[in-house]
Amino acid sequence: MDKFTPEEIEERKKLIFDAMGKRGQRQILKNGYEKWNPFQEPKDPIDIRKDKTKRTSQVLIREFLSQVDHDEYTNSFAEGAFEMCLGIINEEEKIRGMFEFACWYEALLKKEGHDSL
Repeated sequence: MDKFTPEEIEERKKLIFDAMGKRGQRQILKNGYEKWNPFQEPKDPIDIRKDKTKRTSQVLIREFLSQVDHDEYTNSFAEGAFEMCLGIINEEEKIRGMFEFACWYEALLKKEGHDSL
């Protein structure tokens, strides 16, 4: 959208908004029309998104599960780990809260002389 003037961008934005259904318009108005950017670049597909270490979710989960005793984990354990992995890469607030709580709880257990989970 670099080649358009601010007025042209605003005009195109309004055309897109007016062409939308009422439900979509309500959602945009609820979040703020001014903040809405219909021209933003799409996010990378999940399979090529990388974390701060430049690893994909597949590489991270493979590394993690290879370090866990295979007799110690179930499919549910692996699914939970993968959900956390994706959430961390996608910077989801829910996952961040879960991660922060887990770190805090592990520190609490150590502080009070208990074994980790």
